[in-house]
Amino acid sequence: MRFSVLLPTHNRLEYLRLAIETVRRQDYPEWEIVVSDNASEQDVAGFVAGLHDPRIRYLRTERFESVTANWNLALDASSGDYVVMLGDDDALMPGYLRRIDSLITRYNLPDLVYTGAYLYAYPGVYPGYPDGLLNEFPACFGTAPEPFWLDLARARRVARQLLDFKRKLGLNMQYSVISRRLIDVLRQKGPVFQSPFPDYYTTCAIFLTAHRILVEPRPMVAIGITRKSYGFFHYNHQERGGIDFLNSLVVPERLTSTILPGTNMYTSWLLAMESITANYGDELGLRVNYRRYRMLQILYGYSEYFRGRSSTAAVRELTSRMSRGERLAYGTAWSIIALVLKLTPPVVHRLIGGAMNRSTRVLRSSVEWEPSTAKRTYRDILEVFEGATWPAAA
Repeated sequence: MRFSVLLPTHNRLEYLRLAIETVRRQDYPEWEIVVSDNASEQDVAGFVAGLHDPRIRYLRTERFESVTANWNLALDASSGDYVVMLGDDDALMPGYLRRIDSLITRYNLPDLVYTGAYLYAYPGVYPGYPDGLLNEFPACFGTAPEPFWLDLARARRVARQLLDFKRKLGLNMQYSVISRRLIDVLRQKGPVFQSPFPDYYTTCAIFLTAHRILVEPRPMVAIGITRKSYGFFHYNHQERGGIDFLNSLVVPERLTSTILPGTNMYTSWLLAMESITANYGDELGLRVNYRRYRMLQILYGYSEYFRGRSSTAAVRELTSRMSRGERLAYGTAWSIIALVLKLTPPVVHRLIGGAMNRSTRVLRSSVEWEPSTAKRTYRDILEVFEGATWPAAA
């Protein structure tokens, strides 16, 4: 079995080196790496050439493309029987390829192997964790001791819930090892990766169409967050930086009255689901829940304001874009909260803020990662790889 490891990159050579090293240290030799360099200013080509490994291929775009376009470029250049997308700040854990190969053989060529993962935040990246953070990042299908076949009714259900803006599974592409057969099926609807959030689109498409999904619950990859990651901008509430990083946000004119100001997380999610309905909507009876999208953006906008992370002008813009019914349903409630906050001491503000946070989490109705105390610190993701206390192939 031959694996293709896709490594799109842009000006992150210091992390790309480590990601490549975690592949080169695998105890399974049948792999290729496709490095797709998105017009980096760094000498990525020289670094790859210096490795003198014919299994590592190098591509370069002529200009700075969207993340989505660069992902497709890497995939189109790959030739493996199975493909995994590995970000340039991520890592395969020890024994990853041998373990996946054994599962593919034992379970007779599944369409998809969906694994658990770690989340590794570099020091100073995740708020409140100056020494960094390594936590398990669950695949959201339980913690069974052995791999298992995912019931197709459940697979289709979690895919459809994404159109209702309820996330019941991990959507990062690092969770998924995709067969070439499934890739060919996805290509019948155009590029495998589509929309500003290509992992949201493709994961949804996979769970709508794959027939044999094998789940390996153990964490097999480490998903990295650095100061040059979208995750950094998201977790630190730097919306503009995240949008610029992806370089892929294009809102169709027909949606301009639907889109509300707020977080790009919801807007790019919406655009991913628009691509899903364009490709699969008629045959599968899919519809995007615009009403719920707008509710989540409104909750986000007001919550950011009351937490001191947004301005009065931003709230006014949000309110001006809301319908009369939305202003009646949400605006009145937030006006009452604002009055209470004005008339009460700070200790009450904290209680109200906590209650607001819990309420919005319930309304989001999504499986969300909660950071916990790290057992030890790591300087970088290669130390995470080296510090693994078990072989994934066990």
